[in-house]
Amino acid sequence: MQRICVVGTGYVGLVTGTCLADFGNRVTCVDADEGKIAQLRKEQIPFYEFSLQELVARNMREGRLTFSTDIASAIRKSRVIFTAVGTPSDKLGRADLTHVFQVARTVAENLNGYKLVVQKSTVPVGTGTKVRDTIERQRKKAIAFDVASNPEFLREGSAVEDFMRPDRIVIGTWTPKAEALLSDIYQPLFLNETPMVKTSVETAELIKYAANAFLATKISYINEMSLLCEKVGADIKTVARAMGLDGRIGSKFLHAGPGYGGSCFPKDTLAMQSFSRDAGVRFSIVDATISVNRRQRKEMISRAVAMLNGTKGKRTAILGLSFKPQTDDVRESFALSLIPALQRAGATVRAFDPVAMRTAAKKLSKVQFCSDAYEAAQGADLLVLATEWNEFRMLDMRKLRKIMRAPNLLDCRNLYDPDKMHRLGFRYAGIGRGIHLRKTAAAARKPKASSKKVLAAKAGRK
Repeated sequence: MQRICVVGTGYVGLVTGTCLADFGNRVTCVDADEGKIAQLRKEQIPFYEFSLQELVARNMREGRLTFSTDIASAIRKSRVIFTAVGTPSDKLGRADLTHVFQVARTVAENLNGYKLVVQKSTVPVGTGTKVRDTIERQRKKAIAFDVASNPEFLREGSAVEDFMRPDRIVIGTWTPKAEALLSDIYQPLFLNETPMVKTSVETAELIKYAANAFLATKISYINEMSLLCEKVGADIKTVARAMGLDGRIGSKFLHAGPGYGGSCFPKDTLAMQSFSRDAGVRFSIVDATISVNRRQRKEMISRAVAMLNGTKGKRTAILGLSFKPQTDDVRESFALSLIPALQRAGATVRAFDPVAMRTAAKKLSKVQFCSDAYEAAQGADLLVLATEWNEFRMLDMRKLRKIMRAPNLLDCRNLYDPDKMHRLGFRYAGIGRGIHLRKTAAAARKPKASSKKVLAAKAGRK
C-alpha cells in the first residue's frame, strides 16, 4: 500500500486516483477548484463516466480516497505524486505546460522526503527532463526524488474498464528505484497478465503521442477513402469491413464520419506536429492527418447547409452533441462546429443528446434542447445524426418521416441503410456510400416506358 497524491481532478486524474484507491492505496486527489472539490466530497462527479460514481463512493466510504485543495499538505504526506493536470494547445498548437511546471515547483517546495513524481498528463518528449531540472533547482535541501512517465490510454465512456483491464502499462523511468516503486503500484494488474512496457522517460513520453497519432491517422485515412468511394461508386462500409478483417489492420477506428474530436486526438496531433518540427523532423503523415480531419469537418458542414437548399428560416434537428457516445464531453465535437455554422446561415436548431446537453449548453446559444429525438425532429427540414449513441440506431424512422416538415436526413455516422431510407421517403445522405448514390442516379436516368407500351405489355401478358 502506498500513500499517493493525484494532482488534478479532471477526467484522467479522477479516474486514476479512484482506481489506484481501489487497488488498496491511500489516495488524496487535489485540485485548486474549490467548487469541484466540494462536489466530489459529496460524491458528485463533475462529468459523466460510466460506473465511476459508484467506485468513488465506495472508496470514500472505505477511507482510501479523499479530496482536498491543499496540494502542499497532500504532497508532504505522500510518497508518490501523479501529475494529471491539463496540457491544452496554445495558439501555435504546442502543449501548454504551465500547470505541469507549477506542480513541479510545488513538489520542490514541499520535498520533505523521497518522492516519485509520475507524469500522467500527456506531455511532449523532454518534459520529464525539464520537470526533474525544475525540482533540482528549486528544492530547499538535497533530498532524493525521481521523475517517471506513466502515460494514460483511457477511452472516455470506458475509462474505468480501461484502467482495470488495460492493453498495456507503460513505465518510463531513469532509476531502478523508480521502476520498482511504480511497478509495485501496478502489481494488482499482474493477476490479469497485463503486459508491462518498461523503458526510459523519453520513450514513454513519445509512446502516448505515437499511439494517438496513429489512431487519428486511421480515422483520417478512412474518411479520405470515403470521399473516393463517393466518386467511384463504392461503399465505404464494405471497404472498411474488408480492410478490418485483415489482422494486420484491424477494424477499430475504420468508421467514416465527420472527423475525430474530443480532448486527446486534436490536441495531441497538433502537439506532435509542433515538437517534431522543433526536433527538426517534418512529420508529413501527422500533417496530412490534421489537414484531412479539418477538411472532412468542413465537408460535412457544407453538406448539411446544401441539403437545406436555402437555410434562412429552415429548422434543423441535431441528434448527438458529445464527440462520441458514452460521454458528456463536447470538446471538439462535430455538433459544436455544425450548429454555429447553421445558425450563421440563418437556420434554427433543436438538439437532443442523452447526457451531453448540460455541457453543450455552456458552449452554445439559441439552441432549443429537447427531451428526445422525436421532439427535436418535429417540423424539421433537416435531421442530422451527429453522434452514434445506441438509442439513435433503432429510431422509428416512419414516425420521424411523418413529423418532419421536409424529409432530409444527413447520417454522419452511417447508422442507416440508404436504400431503406429512400424507400421510406427520405432524401438521405451518408458518408462514402457511393454505390447507393450511383444506383439512385441510374434510376433517375432510366427512361420511363410510355403509357401505350405499358398497356400493350400488360395485354400481351394476358
